[in-house]
Amino acid sequence: MEQNRIKRQGVGITGVDKARTNGGYTLICSLTSTTIRLIDIDGQEVHLWEVPSALNRHAYLLPNGNLVVNTVDPNWKPASPCFSKHHALLMSELSPSGEVLRQYRDEFGHHDAYYYPNGSGRILYISLEALTLEESKSIIGGVPGSEKDGVILSDTIKEIDAQGSLLWSWHAKDKFARDIFPLQSRYRREHYPLINSICPLHDGNVLVSCRSVSHVVIISRATGNIIWKLGPDVLAGQHDASELPSGNILVFDNGFFRDGQSIPYSRAIEVERTTKQIVWEYKDCNQRINFFTPIMGSAQRLRNGNTLLCESVYGRVFEVMSDGTVVWEYVNEHFAEPSDPVKRKLYPGESNELYRAYRYDEDQIPWLKEKLRTSRKGAVSTEPVSKGINEIR
Repeated sequence: MEQNRIKRQGVGITGVDKARTNGGYTLICSLTSTTIRLIDIDGQEVHLWEVPSALNRHAYLLPNGNLVVNTVDPNWKPASPCFSKHHALLMSELSPSGEVLRQYRDEFGHHDAYYYPNGSGRILYISLEALTLEESKSIIGGVPGSEKDGVILSDTIKEIDAQGSLLWSWHAKDKFARDIFPLQSRYRREHYPLINSICPLHDGNVLVSCRSVSHVVIISRATGNIIWKLGPDVLAGQHDASELPSGNILVFDNGFFRDGQSIPYSRAIEVERTTKQIVWEYKDCNQRINFFTPIMGSAQRLRNGNTLLCESVYGRVFEVMSDGTVVWEYVNEHFAEPSDPVKRKLYPGESNELYRAYRYDEDQIPWLKEKLRTSRKGAVSTEPVSKGINEIR
């Protein structure tokens, strides 16, 4: 008998309502693989990339059709034991054929990087710095005594240009008031405030999700100050905050250690910025725990108003209408053990985990239509190629 419960329940496409789905192509990035796949609405692979090393988190497509991906630097050696949980971030841009066009490495980079879509080559990403012992003691909350050697890691944000030169930086230790943003009581005193998503807003300011303090905040680009916040009265260990065209904020709310709730569940919420009111919410309508991932997760609003959700731990990606009707569901078919020995010890056994998933319409992938047309004639190979490297150091 199959011992993996996810496999027993079925993988690949488990349901589709083609009349009500947005359609398009979904990017599937297994955390235990070096292959990234683009699948159609029927779950058929239409393209794949072999990436430079194991995924650090996720990948997505730029408007020019290139793939940007965050992978683990295989040559990384931690500068100190404090940083051993975080692999150096290798940020790469690949052509559709798999050619590595450029790379940038930060040995303390983690979780997320935003590649500006305007062709400038700028990248906004999250990094780390170790606090001093005194600075670590100033952090309020968390599990007492759980620091590594008394030291807490703190987030920084950096923006670089196409040559890797620093354009802008921000330090959480200087801008996060300890009493307003305490560590949640059940988090280890290791990482503050654990930023796991970052994106610039249309007004130029920066939206970030801070997991270990259960806050989504907006940082003023001009001053570095926190000018908007949504906290643990609404959120619990959330991920993937993004801005919608309306200016509202879409958040994947994991529900990890949710205040006042004995049974955990995940949800996606849309929040109106001025009032901070939830104007749309999705959670499983039958039994809330049927939709729950304690870590990772993503939410993407599609063109037709549907929302694509990624229940990361179970490799499940599904599309819901505004009324909560599920119209498409796919379960990642790729299972493997983590390549990293530390992760293998923490999470033994095979996994089909995804960090995020993204959906694209055909007109958002300029090269795909021609590839599909010619491949039907047998003129194009689906094998990825790798032609070389133009590396920024």
